[in-house]
Amino acid sequence: MTTQTDIPPAETGGERRSWLREHSELGVCVLLLALGVLVLTDALTMDVDIAQRGPVGPKTVPVVVGAGLLVIAALLAVDVLRGGRGQAETGEDVDLSEPADWRTVLLLAGVFLGAAVLIEPLGFPIAGALLFWGAAFALGSRRIDRDPLIAAGLSLVTYTVFNNLLGVPLPGGPLMGVL
Repeated sequence: MTTQTDIPPAETGGERRSWLREHSELGVCVLLLALGVLVLTDALTMDVDIAQRGPVGPKTVPVVVGAGLLVIAALLAVDVLRGGRGQAETGEDVDLSEPADWRTVLLLAGVFLGAAVLIEPLGFPIAGALLFWGAAFALGSRRIDRDPLIAAGLSLVTYTVFNNLLGVPLPGGPLMGVL
């Protein structure tokens, strides 16, 4: 014989929202699952030349990464459904009650977009120097005497490493003959 207390109450919208809040990490699982499916689909539909030599080809790494994403999504979902919770951020002194600094965010976005537009006509060394200098300015540095020199040095070192040592061609722009 069942009593009134044995019958579970009907689930309400508030209880459903509460359950979703308690298991919000499942959103990350869904994102990892979608990304894994996308990577696997792209890898398995890739056209590969039959003359490829050896067992490892261009599909190998994307298939391993996609399968790994699916496994991680499944393991994380099991952990969350068993009651696992992510730990709160305690590593930085961040006051979450303060509003976001949108000025800095917009300045950085503008600097990145400007560098992306200028990289082709000016080349990487100049656009990279403007990128590094603009990012330093957006993040609060006001040392006009040293920041441009550091930015130019970083840009030239980055260009040299990628272009000459790693073999990744970057546009040189007007400095192509000089560098």
